[in-house]
Order: sequence, then structure tokens, then C-alpha cells
Amino acid sequence: MTKNALLPALCILSATALVPVFAQEAAPVLAVDTTAAEAAGDETALTPLARWQADATTIFEAAEVSLDAFKWVARPVVIFADAPQDPAFIEQVALLRDRIDELALRDVVVITDTDPEGRSAIRQRLRPRGFMLALLGKDGEVKLRKPFPWDVRELTRSIDKMPMRQREIRERR
Repeated sequence: MTKNALLPALCILSATALVPVFAQEAAPVLAVDTTAAEAAGDETALTPLARWQADATTIFEAAEVSLDAFKWVARPVVIFADAPQDPAFIEQVALLRDRIDELALRDVVVITDTDPEGRSAIRQRLRPRGFMLALLGKDGEVKLRKPFPWDVRELTRSIDKMPMRQREIRERR
């Protein structure tokens, strides 16, 4: 029987009895159970922001994220290259992975883009030429651009000098 066929029969019941019946039927349609998706290992049901909040060491592809999603929440570090085999790209990713926990402490989300033909929104906004590392602040503005790989120590020093990071450090004391 469909809902419409049951409606006349349900109208006899009190109004309080109607709410749970319709709420139970509508719940799966209206809400996404992210805990069930996480338990099943289905990360596609989660937004990139939710995935990063669950695991701050996640590295994203530029095509799957929007910088606006991380505004006021994280500091994006975007690594561009013309191909995933670019030696500078490989070195940069290795440097970041070796000390990714230090970046996570500073609310850094790492995003990569090695497909110039894909013309991701991030690539169009930052307009790299070949290899480029870009550090954006939580306000979404570019704070640093480098045409060569940078060590995590250098990145964290630059981040720690930012006024917003200084405030975060003071507030954690």
C-alpha cells in the first residue's frame, strides 16, 4: 500500500500518532547518516571538509574540493605541478607527508593539482605556471607562493607568524 492509500485510514488516528508514522518514513530520505557511511568506509558520502575534520592528515585533489569550504576553518596549502611525475611535486609531497602532524596542529589542509588540462577552480584562481606551492590563510587570501619545494619547518614558521595563528596560540594557553 502507498502512503496515499493509507492516509484515510490514518486520519482516524490522533494527530500525535500521525507524526511518528510519517517521520519514520521520511527520515531516510531527509538525512544522510554519516556515521553509517563512515563505518562502511564510504568516504564519498562525506564532504571534503567533514573528511578533513575526521582526519586532518588527508590530502585532497583540487578537483574534489572548493577553497570556500575551508574558509575560516583551515589554512590550505596547494601544490601545483604539470604532471604527478614532476620531481619538485614528488619532493614536496614527501616533505609534507613526513611531518603532516605538525601541519594538522596548525589547521592546514593539503590540496594537490597535477592536471593543468582539468582547469580546476583552484587552478583558475591561483594561476600557477609549472610547479608552485601556495599557502592560503584562513581568510582565503594567498599568504605565500613558492616556485620550489618548501620544508614543513619553513611553512610552519611562516604560519606561526600570521596574526590569526598568534591569536590561536594565545587562546590555547
